[in-house]
Amino acid sequence: MSIRFGQSGSLVLALVLATLCIAISAAEPRFHSAANIIAILRQCALVLIAACAMTMLVIAAEVDLSVGASLAFVGCIGMAVLNATHSLALGLLAALAFAGGVGLANGLIVTRLKVNSLIATIGTMMMLQGGVYLFTREAVQNQHQLAGFTALGAGHAGVVPIPVIVAALIFLIAWMTLRLTVLGRFIYAVGANERALRLSGVRSERLKLFAFVLTGLCVGVAGMILSSLMNAGQPTAGRGFELTVIAAVILGGTSLAGGRGSLFGTLLGVLVLKVIDNGIILLGWNQDLQMIVPGVVIILATYLDVVRSKANAR
Repeated sequence: MSIRFGQSGSLVLALVLATLCIAISAAEPRFHSAANIIAILRQCALVLIAACAMTMLVIAAEVDLSVGASLAFVGCIGMAVLNATHSLALGLLAALAFAGGVGLANGLIVTRLKVNSLIATIGTMMMLQGGVYLFTREAVQNQHQLAGFTALGAGHAGVVPIPVIVAALIFLIAWMTLRLTVLGRFIYAVGANERALRLSGVRSERLKLFAFVLTGLCVGVAGMILSSLMNAGQPTAGRGFELTVIAAVILGGTSLAGGRGSLFGTLLGVLVLKVIDNGIILLGWNQDLQMIVPGVVIILATYLDVVRSKANAR
């Protein structure tokens, strides 16, 4: 029953996506132009990179609300190191080290101090939002002009943007991890019944710590791609990013209670949200709606999760 319900949920989401695409294309023919499709895919890539790891974290019955603040801080740190060293490798390493460190800190607070992940990551978010302004009062501009850094966000392999390729690789690795490995089964198990997993001899704290660090690293990748696209590290760049990521994960059918979810559903959730964002722009609607939509989606998707849980229990 659970599998059938999950499959039908993805089917409904795919139908919603198709309906949105048809409706927006009918109202605005520019929607299905090659340039606009590539732009949508590029926007989807940033969210999907973080959402892949967030899906694993939510399946493990935890959540990270600091990803938006971390995204902005990562871009500033990465750009500052690039300016100082003129080394793309060192810039990427610094960004990933910082982002992974944020994930590690979140994981330790949750697993060792036993602080609820919602509260813990709100605290981390606030510290990062203030800390980035201690680090820099303004955008960290590109002073190195490295071609490799520009290609990271704006480059193409043929007609496919580099960020889309990076997102596809991360998606594939995450999907294989969840579906084909023992680690993936343990991540589902820790969210479904942590006590039973502990009794079987598996240390659930390590699994959750892994998921937090992975989320941080993926945010690091997304942060560097975003700073490449903006050609600067912007302290305000991640505003609302966490809402979009979490909305996509929940919309895709991952349960906030843990133990259930799929990356394919998350992919559909990302596409639906970004198609809506793109439609709002093309149709000339108030762009503030782009912040409202994820909030509405979170509420509706959480309600659907309750309905889904009741249906699966029957």
